[in-house]
Amino acid sequence: MASISSYFTFYLIDHFGVSIEASQFYLFLFLGAVALGTLLGGPLGDRFGRKYVIWFSILGSAPFALIMPYANLTWTAILVMIVGIVLSSAFPAILVYAQELLPRKIGMISGLFFGFAFGIGGLGSALLGLIADHTSIEFVYKLCALLPLIGMSAYFLPNVKSHRRFLPRETAKEGRMAET
Repeated sequence: MASISSYFTFYLIDHFGVSIEASQFYLFLFLGAVALGTLLGGPLGDRFGRKYVIWFSILGSAPFALIMPYANLTWTAILVMIVGIVLSSAFPAILVYAQELLPRKIGMISGLFFGFAFGIGGLGSALLGLIADHTSIEFVYKLCALLPLIGMSAYFLPNVKSHRRFLPRETAKEGRMAET
């Protein structure tokens, strides 16, 4: 996400010769798709399970990301929107999944998630800029197309049962609210 947000406009200008204004419009399409995907990811995680949404969003974006460097401008716009929606749908699922791993440390997990994830994204984006300076923006764009394949590591995520720690507990025999 950070790589597309940072380098997509430069790639479009360099590869397709579009104007700065046009490249920013395509970036807007991507960022709008990210917003939509983030909104969709929460309900999808609730319905299908967070681990499956994480799998789907990371690995589901891989084929589209791998095709993008070889597509024409129209297909690049379509593919970047698909990647934005699919990839960002993991955002709420990852946050809630991490909170379920440590249910009594919600604030710590949220802070760590935002600080660490966005910090690493920023550092990665700076590293990609350094690589672009030594190679080309097109090389960086093709390299970034491979990044969703890292999502295969989601296979090793533990299965987490959703705990109802935030609601009063029900008694098993009577199905009524237990007094806490």
